[in-house]
Amino acid sequence: MNDIVLLGRGHDLVPIPFATVKQHLADLPEHTRHRLAFMTEAHHRVRYWVVEQLPRAGQPIPPEAIADQLQLPLDRVKTILDELEKHLFFLVRNEQGAVAWAYPVTIEPTPHRLTFNTGETVYAA
Repeated sequence: MNDIVLLGRGHDLVPIPFATVKQHLADLPEHTRHRLAFMTEAHHRVRYWVVEQLPRAGQPIPPEAIADQLQLPLDRVKTILDELEKHLFFLVRNEQGAVAWAYPVTIEPTPHRLTFNTGETVYAA
């Protein structure tokens, strides 16, 4: 019997040979490295901080708060937010420019509510 993985596509399950899945997973580190090549240490700091703080804040986080907490120039933070939003859709800002969604969490209501062992609650993005 051939090993397969069932992939959900809409209402259908599509059989994929396990060898194909295995090769895809083997290629993933190089693919990810390429996609993240634009990110500097500051990009990572901003993204990690926002993901950590959204559940605590329970509201969108303005660029000024990010700049203040990470001790980065505001213009640099705004550029980083632009790049994170543009390149990989890591985050989404509201109309006021505050971060409301940072994968994997959001303060915007979704069908998926998360509660952490600290008592903080947030929605899954």
